Amino acid sequence: MKKVLIVDDAAFMRLAIKTILCKNEDMEFVEAATGVEAVEKYKESKPDIVTMDITMPDMTGLEALKKIMQMDSKAKIIMVSAMGQENMVREAILNGAKTFIVKPFKEELVVNAVNKLLTA
Repeated sequence: MKKVLIVDDAAFMRLAIKTILCKNEDMEFVEAATGVEAVEKYKESKPDIVTMDITMPDMTGLEALKKIMQMDSKAKIIMVSAMGQENMVREAILNGAKTFIVKPFKEELVVNAVNKLLTA
């Protein structure tokens, strides 16, 4: 059973990612709505993979990424960004994110990114 932490301040985006990934029955989901919550949930649940929105209140996805990478340098984090956030995506990759997907995303891109990291 693989554990996926889905981080996004928009509940509908968390649901969209979960809906795409739950076709793979071998997954368990943990959700977080803020960067602060993401760091706490990462500590508690030790997920196999994280999808992390960049723009969130109280702590950005970038800041949460840095904190998680400090705790676990092997964390597998996929950044989720809106169009026009290329600089932040670049910074995220430099800080340890494994890959990124751009909103609005295509279902197969999300599945491929997750599967690729889970088998890496």
